[in-house]
Amino acid sequence: MSQYPRFPVLLVDDEDQFLQSASFSLRTSGIGNIERCSDSRQVMNLIESKQISAVLLDIMMPYLTGKELLPRITQQYPNLPVIILTALNEIDSAVECMRSGAFDYLVKPIDKQRLVSTINRALEYGEVKHENTRLKESLLSGKLEHPEAFNQIITGNKSMRAVFSYIEAIAGTSLPVLISGETGTGKELIAKAIHMASGRTGECVPVNVAGLDDNLFSDTLFGHEKGAFTGADSRRVGLIGKAINGTLFLDEIGDLKMESQVKLLRLLEERSYYPIGSDSPLTTNARIIVATNADIAEKQRKGEFRSDLYYRLAGHQIRIPALRDRKEDIRALVNHFLEKSSEELGKKIPTPPEELFLLLNTYRFPGNVRELRGMVYDAVSRHKSGMLSMDSFKEYLSMLNSAGMSFSPESESTEVKIAGKIKFGDELPSIKEAEDLLVKEALERSGGNQSIAASMLGLTRSALNKRINRKDDE
Repeated sequence: MSQYPRFPVLLVDDEDQFLQSASFSLRTSGIGNIERCSDSRQVMNLIESKQISAVLLDIMMPYLTGKELLPRITQQYPNLPVIILTALNEIDSAVECMRSGAFDYLVKPIDKQRLVSTINRALEYGEVKHENTRLKESLLSGKLEHPEAFNQIITGNKSMRAVFSYIEAIAGTSLPVLISGETGTGKELIAKAIHMASGRTGECVPVNVAGLDDNLFSDTLFGHEKGAFTGADSRRVGLIGKAINGTLFLDEIGDLKMESQVKLLRLLEERSYYPIGSDSPLTTNARIIVATNADIAEKQRKGEFRSDLYYRLAGHQIRIPALRDRKEDIRALVNHFLEKSSEELGKKIPTPPEELFLLLNTYRFPGNVRELRGMVYDAVSRHKSGMLSMDSFKEYLSMLNSAGMSFSPESESTEVKIAGKIKFGDELPSIKEAEDLLVKEALERSGGNQSIAASMLGLTRSALNKRINRKDDE
């Protein structure tokens, strides 16, 4: 049987008696892989040679104090959680250490339960950090020429890795790129990755064209000359001008007005444009990337999108998979958003309960990664301390479930959604048979978690429990 954790917990204190008692407390609680150190001068060598998973560090020691060691550790090993040990009269120093990057602090004499729970939280935090690092390394190592271009995209999905490889293959060309995908899948991040992988020296300039009439579209993209219209008091350089040597990213291209489509087509074909009020064309070398959550091919067939423009844009096409098609990314994304939201809100990163991932894996995420981000940020904004509460997630999903939206695609009516979930044979089941099958299926999908199964069925926990007990009594 392998020791837990995989890499040792380093206990650093000049008092041998404390090291012995702390080791005993941890070992009797299942944390058996422990390294002890009573000489603070050996700490950095031990961390380097042993690949430590967490450090318990006394704040006051001979030779090197904990306050002196902490910045060395956090700078060289930013993913390594450090817990500070302090006496009652040193709490101010411990708080200062927290501001300097310590994971937590404990006051001597230490309660066994508090010691074990704090170490466990530190280990979980370290595992998350290392898991994300390994995920990126396994995805990027030896396969991509420009891994830095994809640093902002959290994924381990094979389809997404194929997208990255395709991006590198097309990044150096000047042809347009059409990015498609549902709302919230990260189309702008993909556009930025293309720009970074291309090596272009100019900016990546984004603009959302949804809702822009033709005049506003022309002014936004191409700019205007002084006096071109009432209120044009000075010359304006359009966004295409700001994207010289770079990339112009047009989001929601499916909503572009027909008149504006003509101007975009001319820009693509001639690489030139006219600012409003000018008779002299300007040229551009900007790469054009467009994105949409609409089916452009279908719009083209319906006459809502110009065929010639569609074929111009479709030279390179990237389809981003929905989050429900890459659910293996949910854990890494949740941990990433927990870290980001905690940093922005000035809170300590909470630990997500394992039950949360079971719950999220039952949901279809019509809003994709953006929706998950919103759920996590809302939970962290309510978070007080300790384990992350699931209340806000359950409330959100319960609200959607009550509206008939929770576990179905966003593009269908409620009636179609419900009908699409059930397949009937020649002989209909009885109401009771159908109910039993639904309960069984919900329990299987939720891993036996009755709370989550109840949420999926739109029931309270007690109502589901009554149905289960009734079936067992028969």
